[in-house]
Formats: sequence, structure tokens, C-alpha cells
Amino acid sequence: MNIVILDGHALNPGDLSWDELKTLGQCTIYDRTPPDDTLDRAAKAEILLANKTPLPREIIERLPRLRYIGVLATGYNIVDVEAARRRGISVTNVPDYATASVAQMVFAHLLNLTLRVADHSRGVTENKKWSNCPDFAYWDYPLVELAGLTLGVVGFGRIGRAVAEVARAFGMNVLAYDVHRPDNPADGVYFVELEELFRTSDAISLHCPLTPETQHLVDAERLAWMKPTAYLINNGRGPLVDEAALADALNSDRLAGAGIDVLSVEPPPADNPLLTAKNCFLTPHIAWATTAARRRLMNTAVENIRAFLDGRPQNVVNP
Repeated sequence: MNIVILDGHALNPGDLSWDELKTLGQCTIYDRTPPDDTLDRAAKAEILLANKTPLPREIIERLPRLRYIGVLATGYNIVDVEAARRRGISVTNVPDYATASVAQMVFAHLLNLTLRVADHSRGVTENKKWSNCPDFAYWDYPLVELAGLTLGVVGFGRIGRAVAEVARAFGMNVLAYDVHRPDNPADGVYFVELEELFRTSDAISLHCPLTPETQHLVDAERLAWMKPTAYLINNGRGPLVDEAALADALNSDRLAGAGIDVLSVEPPPADNPLLTAKNCFLTPHIAWATTAARRRLMNTAVENIRAFLDGRPQNVVNP
């Protein structure tokens, strides 16, 4: 079985092992694949793995040996799944590998925003402010306690539920919005309409899928609904947020801060307005990337292939 990995570096920059995958067939592993090289590199593949390398119809239709596409992620919008279905090619993804890690990043951002951990640390070590302080403590920003605040969770799938659980442990009130409201919502979580969530929450965390309906879900109008003391967290999908509108809200003090792990274009161009926006803390799409999460991703990707070869396919997105 000829297995080709088009962009393996993000999953495994060297701290994991491909050995289990190599037991399933002959493996060719590329760290990254420019679009112009995709067809040549995938030409002999029977099994093709990709994370962010696009696999559009015009590529899929020119790969006669291809039987299987494994997406090394939960989202599979890089693949034209209909074109694969017409060719009888199974497409799989890896759900639920990073739930705990993404929820952790939500609170890494929220704790940084409410306590300004990074800023205070720099003040101590770089500016020697504590060493020169006449008192035993100082703070440059208001220090905000999470207990008693309200977190709004937009999208209540696995990650949204995990975020709500952590928020409750911090003593926060939790509001949630989802197009498909669950029959058995989590204890202490109250479902409301989107406008009420935006107007009432002290912080909002985005966990809904990217669809035509959710693109720019957070636009200028909805940002105007938010409290000027509120925070926005986006560890979901970059295009959920109108970045220019968010930058404007931050720069005009109509929003207290934002913690953003995903952007509409990645890596971001130098003119992305959030790179210079006030009180905007950006991380480089790493919420998914803990060692534990990537190991789960690797293991499930291998199990997906093994199940396919055994005639019992799992995690198929184009049945």
C-alpha cells in the first residue's frame, strides 16, 4: 500500500514517531507541499494524508490510484468530498483529539486578559518595575476575578461543553447558543438567543463550525452589542470574526480585549489589523498542538487507515 503524507511537519515536527503508520505500507512523508507540487507528489498514492494542503476536484480526478484520503484534522474543508465520493474514495477526519487542549487555551487567553500575566511578567523582568517598587506589590492594569462573571459559549459541541465545564469550575455563570440546542444541556448552562448572549456576557468564546451562515458571525453590529468591559476569545475558525471590525472596536475602547488563536489568513499578512490592535493578544494557531493532542491525532489517523484496510471504515465524512 502506497501512503503519501503531503504536510506532516505540523503534526510531527520531530517529537512523535511515524513508525506505526509505516507498518501499514510504503510511506513517503513530506514536511510541506506547495500547491503546484501536489499532483506530482500524490500521483502514486493509494492512501493520501493531508492537514492543510488543498485537495480540490481537479486534483482528485487526476489521481487514478487513490482509494483513501485521511485529513489530519477535524475540519475537512480542504477536500472536495463530493468529488471524492464520485470516485469512490473514502475521506476520513480525526474528531475530538484536541478538546481538552483547546479548552485549556481558552482559559490561557482569558486568564491573561483578566490578570495581564504577560504584561506584568515583562514589567518585572525587563523593566525592573518590581525591583524599583516602594511597595511589596504593584499592578499596571485592573485585576479581574472570573468568579461571578458570565461566559457566553457560541457553539455547544464537544469543545463548547468542555469550556463550559471549566468555566463553571472557576465559578462563572455560563450562557450558550447553538443552532441545534441539545436535549440535555449541561448543568448550570443556560441557552439563550445570540443577541442576549452578546449583550449579557462578560466574555464570549467561539466554538461553532465555519459555514456560510457563520462567516463574520462576529461583525460590527454584534461587537456593538458587547459590553465595553467584555472580552472576545476565538480558538475556533478565523473567518468567524470580521477582523477589521474587531480591531476598530478594540482601538476605540468599545471592547476590553481579545484573545485570538486563529485568523482568516494564516500565516497573517503584515497588514492584518489585529496585529497592531489595542489589547489584542494573538497566538499562532497552537490551541490544538499540545504533545498529547498531536499524539492522539497521530494514533487516530493510523487507526482510521487500519480500519479502512480491514473493511470496517471509521470517521468517514463522505459515506
